[in-house]
Amino acid sequence: MPAIYFVREFPAVGGLMSYGTSFDDAFRQAGAYVGRILKGEKPADLPVVQSTKFEFVINLKTAKALGIAYPPGLLAIADEVIE
Repeated sequence: MPAIYFVREFPAVGGLMSYGTSFDDAFRQAGAYVGRILKGEKPADLPVVQSTKFEFVINLKTAKALGIAYPPGLLAIADEVIE
């Protein structure tokens, strides 16, 4: 059954595609928060930060096995295409 996942690890091991937050970017943001707290800022005074970077990954091998064809425009905007 074709599915769209929320993390890039799923298409890397055979899932069809994923679209979700870049965990590398989220961890960097968390590190910046920790740094600000260690420098003396109060956690309650820090703003809420949402993810700004998202990743779109397509697994063409799985798509071919399922008989799914992607439009070229969709492949062009993907961050990574696994062949």
